[in-house]
Amino acid sequence: MAKYHMIGRGDRVGVAVSGGKDSLSLLQTLHELREVHGGDLVAISIDEGVAGYRDEALAHAKRVTARLGVEHKIVSYKELFGFSLDEALDWKEERDVSSCSFCGVFRRRAIDEAATRAQVTVVTTAHNLDDYVQTFLMNLLHGDLSRLGWLHPAYQGGSFPLKRAKPFVEIYEEEVALYAYSTDIPFQSVSCPYMHEGLRSEVRDYLNTMEATHPGMKNVLFNSALDVISRYQDTEEKTSIPCSRCGRPSSSGICNVCRMQEEIEHHLDGTSRNSTRTQQPEDSRVPARPLSQGAKTET
Repeated sequence: MAKYHMIGRGDRVGVAVSGGKDSLSLLQTLHELREVHGGDLVAISIDEGVAGYRDEALAHAKRVTARLGVEHKIVSYKELFGFSLDEALDWKEERDVSSCSFCGVFRRRAIDEAATRAQVTVVTTAHNLDDYVQTFLMNLLHGDLSRLGWLHPAYQGGSFPLKRAKPFVEIYEEEVALYAYSTDIPFQSVSCPYMHEGLRSEVRDYLNTMEATHPGMKNVLFNSALDVISRYQDTEEKTSIPCSRCGRPSSSGICNVCRMQEEIEHHLDGTSRNSTRTQQPEDSRVPARPLSQGAKTET
């Protein structure tokens, strides 16, 4: 954290806590540091509305924050956007965008909103070395070069109003898992039902294979990523303009959150109308106009 100037003296630190092993490990680590150095710590959780999966994770988060005595704030997609993730993503066959892409866009905005409500000055996330190099490679494969600046271990600017810090960025996922296991941090038993729709699963498997064959490959890619992203840190800020709807930074006049929200609401509105037509009781329908004299009925 000192190496990348992640947290300063007097910062009120928000910890994005999903309820998984990584975020709970980060929360516990920062809690121990706070006891030594002081400072405020707030756990921030986002309830996307994924039945079973997020329910279990939030239960873990509530239990650990209560044990540590850490303030815990929860905001939901339903509250912020008017729909849960399950409601928003039930039309897989009709869309080209993966579930992870939708969720990622809304989740970033939800964390910003929760952090603002919690009045924190920096948001920490539990992205580990594996997460980092996966995201870097995915951005290259998608051609999202303007977003590479977001990957700085302590990024501030562009689409993020608060500094985003990644204290676990140099730690392998298996090492975080070992820490969680050795300190009795709970592990989730339910996987996200949408996790295999996006590119990340394939990239994860590829990098794990490369690491097994060439030990240290992920760490080499991490250092290469740091060199590359240093050249793209200011790209988004230079090209962004205010969203015409919410005022947040965007690259095309309307931000991804507003664009995707409109797309989902259009789908939900159409689903609601179809459901109403299908389920409407016979006696509640508008009666047909009286037949004019001499008109015939068709059988």
